[in-house]
Amino acid sequence: MILDNRGLEPPQPMMRTLAALETLGENEVLTIINNRRPMFLYEQLEELGYQQRTGPQEDGSFKIEIFR
Repeated sequence: MILDNRGLEPPQPMMRTLAALETLGENEVLTIINNRRPMFLYEQLEELGYQQRTGPQEDGSFKIEIFR
């Protein structure tokens, strides 16, 4: 599943991401694309037992892969 959160104002990107995680199946990966690094999301992911990989994109946005 891929969520493009670019252009959304906080807290919409985090709310959309957390809602999508509720539908994520075992061994699935949620990929989100944000305008900036989602610093507050990382703490939430850790509390929920998720791991993540974050990398910058050529356009200045960030791609975050979320998984268990």
